[in-house]
Amino acid sequence: MTIPTDANADAGADSADLRWAAVQRRDPAFDGRFVYSVRTTGVYCRPSCPSRAARRANVAFHAGPDAAEAAGFRPCLRCAPHLPPLVERQRDAVARVCRLIDAADEAPDLDSLAQAAGMSRFHFHRVFKAQTGITPKAYAAARRGERVRHGLAQGAPVLDALFDAGYGSSTRFYAGAQAVLGMAPAHYRAGGRGETIRFAIGQCSLGAILVAATGRGICAILIGDAPAPLLDDLQARFPQAVLEGADAAFGQTVAQVIALVEAPRIGLELPLDVRGTAFQQRVWQALRSIPAGRTVSYAELAVIVGVAGGARAVAGACAANPIAVAIPCHRVVRTGGALSGYRWGIERKRTLLEREQEQVASNPD
Repeated sequence: MTIPTDANADAGADSADLRWAAVQRRDPAFDGRFVYSVRTTGVYCRPSCPSRAARRANVAFHAGPDAAEAAGFRPCLRCAPHLPPLVERQRDAVARVCRLIDAADEAPDLDSLAQAAGMSRFHFHRVFKAQTGITPKAYAAARRGERVRHGLAQGAPVLDALFDAGYGSSTRFYAGAQAVLGMAPAHYRAGGRGETIRFAIGQCSLGAILVAATGRGICAILIGDAPAPLLDDLQARFPQAVLEGADAAFGQTVAQVIALVEAPRIGLELPLDVRGTAFQQRVWQALRSIPAGRTVSYAELAVIVGVAGGARAVAGACAANPIAVAIPCHRVVRTGGALSGYRWGIERKRTLLEREQEQVASNPD
């Protein structure tokens, strides 16, 4: 087979030495920038191909699959350079499976999902968790929970809503209703009717602050520029709940929360009524284990909660946190330390972190 004299030139602006070095170290960063062909085997590969290294004298570089095939080479079966990169194929497969779960009346079993993804059962489970941050079973449960919440919010009878959502039995649903809905199904259907929530709005150094609690504990700490939007937020969460203004005893609770905002290192001993999915609860519990003055990245937090590769899912749980400072999602930053979004404003996040670091520095014990 004759290698065209312009094959290396077709590969782009990178020098031949740079491309060869990338091939030798199987560098995935160069995938998509060029492919290389091997004269003795007649195949072409990605730079990251795990196949046995070829001799330099038998290698030529090409701008892409079309150029390599025009020169008479066929794609390598191991690295499939004519297909999208592996990470894209895995992402597409997971998206395809998610659509399958979304459309199914009952969650398909793992074998069926793996077959739809074109992977083995074990490999599919690992890839799905790496891509989404949760297992296929947890994803199906979350989607089922969303469907039942939607049905109840539309006023459907509880039994109709749960069976339409794919629950096989009412016993199974009621056993986990608190984690799925945050309250009894009938109360959720009624928009929180039957729930009594005490609240008070005050001022702290970060602006207006709303503290709300049920009989089980604090269910919301909201911070903003003005009181009215905070109250609107609380009412949107529990449109039919009874909202009661603070009495003197509750004023002491508010004072403790404001003290926490001003000095986060002191912690908060008051009970919390944390309402969210099982995954959100795991993330929020992990957040409470991060000491004042310390930060972790979303990727590190994902590892802590057991979903390595699930940084995006963890970020979503942080964004859904309704209890500012006491569940310290402000202590999560981007890889490298840069500040990312914060539900109550990036400047408030910066202030809280600086305040904590100053307090730790002045009293390291």
